[in-house]
Amino acid sequence: MSKDNGGPAFGEFQQVGDVAMRDGGLSIRDYFAAKAMQGMIAAVGYHRDEVDFIAESAYDCADAMLKERCKS
Repeated sequence: MSKDNGGPAFGEFQQVGDVAMRDGGLSIRDYFAAKAMQGMIAAVGYHRDEVDFIAESAYDCADAMLKERCKS
């Protein structure tokens, strides 16, 4: 079962013949995770042996954001 990625955050329109199509771009889940990770590292820094934990925690935050986003 794959996680809900929230769809594209910054997809770009591309013209294909007479049809405008949006490419995938960065997912909203990835965007939320990147912002969470940025905040965690800015607040407390990190050590090389903690990067896997920080990345996992960032995606936990992103998943919680997507869950809350669906409530509205």
